Amino acid sequence: MIPFKKWFGSKPQGEELIPRLDSDNIPNHVAVIMDGNGRWAQKRGLPRVAGHHSGMKNVKKITMAANAIGVNVLTMYAFSTENWKRPKEEVEYLMKLPLEFFPKEIEELIANNVQIRMTGWKEGLPEYTLKAIEDAIEQTKHNDGLILNFALNYGSRKEMLSGVKQMAQDITDGVISADAIDESLFSSYLLTNPLPDPDLLIRTSGELRISNFMLWQLAYSELWFTDLCWPEFSEQHFYEAIGEYQRRARRYGGL
Repeated sequence: MIPFKKWFGSKPQGEELIPRLDSDNIPNHVAVIMDGNGRWAQKRGLPRVAGHHSGMKNVKKITMAANAIGVNVLTMYAFSTENWKRPKEEVEYLMKLPLEFFPKEIEELIANNVQIRMTGWKEGLPEYTLKAIEDAIEQTKHNDGLILNFALNYGSRKEMLSGVKQMAQDITDGVISADAIDESLFSSYLLTNPLPDPDLLIRTSGELRISNFMLWQLAYSELWFTDLCWPEFSEQHFYEAIGEYQRRARRYGGL
């Protein structure tokens, strides 16, 4: 049985599922594509931004659920490089969510030893968005528990192209040699360095694709999809995904 850690707030739903999980087979890194906020809202006759607000509140619930069972890294795909194409009003609302989320939740995150990180490009983000994130990173930098990593203004193809360009420049400058290039070296040029590759990817809303998210890092990740939209994805559903992960055999191309 996996015991609950000390809780600052209420325990998550799905607590009864935790004893069924194998404490020796908890994924080290779980990545989540939090999809379906807008559709969840529209189905209820609400504006799309209402879905994003509900989705934001769900981030803490799933973070605490992951923390309770010993997940070490939880990456949330919050905003992609392609999301700038969305309506201006929606983008502006999304950019303001960190200003509401972090001041409201930071004390509980600190109490639960959660460390905030960001993977993505700072360039292009509004100053107020960046400040809210950087303040949270600074306030939690000494925590050594779960890493809550927000993929914000992130796109995997851009990430890989940027890494290749920097690697080529380092070869030209004599920093590295072409013969030294291997998977480990290439990984060190990616924005996710030094985080481990995800063991499990969860995507909500019924879409069966990875949408330019960690294309290199997900090479051998287990994929788990659900028709549930992100605001209705509960702690119990999270534990169900972990249980499915534990039932799979990870062979990495072998037998």
